[in-house]
Amino acid sequence: MVTGGIALFSACTQQKAAFASIDVTGANYATGFELTDHNGQLRKLPDFAGKVVVVFFGYTQCPDVCPTSMGELAEVKQLLGPRGDKLQGVFVTVDPQRDTPELLKAYMANFDPSFIALRPTPEQLPELAKSYKIYYKKVEGKTATSYTMDHSAGSYVYDTKGQLRLFTRYGSGAKVLAGDINLLLDEAH
Repeated sequence: MVTGGIALFSACTQQKAAFASIDVTGANYATGFELTDHNGQLRKLPDFAGKVVVVFFGYTQCPDVCPTSMGELAEVKQLLGPRGDKLQGVFVTVDPQRDTPELLKAYMANFDPSFIALRPTPEQLPELAKSYKIYYKKVEGKTATSYTMDHSAGSYVYDTKGQLRLFTRYGSGAKVLAGDINLLLDEAH
């Protein structure tokens, strides 16, 4: 008798994907962007419909977190195999003063030619950071151009319909993110 009750109960519960990253489905922030990419083209989240989009905020002169995160994202694309073309990596600079379009283009070439870099203007950056709930702060160096940028280190993941679904913490690993992206791609079919 108890077994039948358990079977009936489990049949009524909806099976939900078990993401390793933080599930933020339904969040009312990080709803999109309208920014110029490293090729001078205006980009919006809907431009990437049909792809899982991973958005990371950083800067090209970052010594550790940024290259590690972007390198991991390139590894994720490789781990996805034939599904790799369904991944769009997006790097958003928090240092538009130094990160020129040319520099951003060269930086992206280090990771994957399909990844894009977005460059908000100094005027756009504060509002963009607020809408994405990310932190960034200029830390003065010994010279005017030797400063660093403190910044948030996670990535936002959007499903193939452009809905914010996940926040993945820095250092989670390529296999973990690839697994979550595969779940999102499975949902799309």
